[in-house]
Amino acid sequence: MPDLPPPTLRLTIDTHALAHNWRSLDAMSGEARAGAAVKADCYGLGVDTCVPVLRDAGARDFFVAHWSEVPPVLRHVPPEQVAVLHGVVTREEADYARAVGVLPVIDSLRQAEIWRAAGGGPCHLMVDTGINRLGIRPDEAESEAVRALDIHTLLSHLACADEDSAMNADQLRAFESVRERIPHRIASLANSAGIALGANYHYDLTRPGLALYGGVPRAELRDAIRQVVRPEARLIAVRNLDRGDTVGYNALFTAPEAVRIGIASLGYADGILRSWGGAAFAHEGVDLPILGRISMDMIALDLGKAPDLGEGDWVALPYDLPEAARHTGLSQYELLTLLGDRFARGLT
Repeated sequence: MPDLPPPTLRLTIDTHALAHNWRSLDAMSGEARAGAAVKADCYGLGVDTCVPVLRDAGARDFFVAHWSEVPPVLRHVPPEQVAVLHGVVTREEADYARAVGVLPVIDSLRQAEIWRAAGGGPCHLMVDTGINRLGIRPDEAESEAVRALDIHTLLSHLACADEDSAMNADQLRAFESVRERIPHRIASLANSAGIALGANYHYDLTRPGLALYGGVPRAELRDAIRQVVRPEARLIAVRNLDRGDTVGYNALFTAPEAVRIGIASLGYADGILRSWGGAAFAHEGVDLPILGRISMDMIALDLGKAPDLGEGDWVALPYDLPEAARHTGLSQYELLTLLGDRFARGLT
């Protein structure tokens, strides 16, 4: 088979910004050390790209959600540094954890029994302090199943850390109460936003995720976090419209005058959803407004202020996550994890 031609989509990942973000969050964690949430393929940016950068920056605690996410991470870090947040729902998962050496996060009394029946060993334990997803209840802290565990890290998860909510203090008090009743080695409560809540929330280990990859869940993090991803697309067509011509599905844009447009080779199949309508791409500091409806694989752009752009040239979609979230109504998490797999990944 001949080699594939060059791609028409690329996603540049700034590894220097990624390392900077981890170091900034580690410094903001005070006496605690920062770990790294690397679930969902490092929030869509790639385990093989991001985990080595985070490891070399100093991270040594890595968190995934699914057991299927373990093998890619183990290519880069030892198993004892990997935790699986969804725990051991089945005996097969417990047996796998023991065989490989990764640590499950026990999320219920049933999981505690499964872990013990499989032979046990070091594990982590999640306590539900109010988010009502995973974790034992505080009133289960002194149960026989919990007392039998060899707990390395006692965890809980904040529900409203990105807001100035009374629930943050409520969860802190609940976690502190449980922490006193469960033997463990280290404690962990704060996610990215929780780091900005202050030293009382840091304990021994923080667990940033979103902010590592350029997200800014609280204003206090704005100056510390750098943008990590930059999506770009080639123009695959350039055409001239007359006044009254329409563009795209449902003819949502009608040219008020003659205009030159370009067709960029990406769309909602690549994670650039229709909620991006009204935004603008950019080329060398010049805005290229999106025209009409975003399609599965194509987006029409106004090239009126960029007369030198032609077919085959690259245009960029500004991807400052807080600003993109305000425009699209999507969360910063969605903006990262929705990016599709047709992008060729490049590093800086």
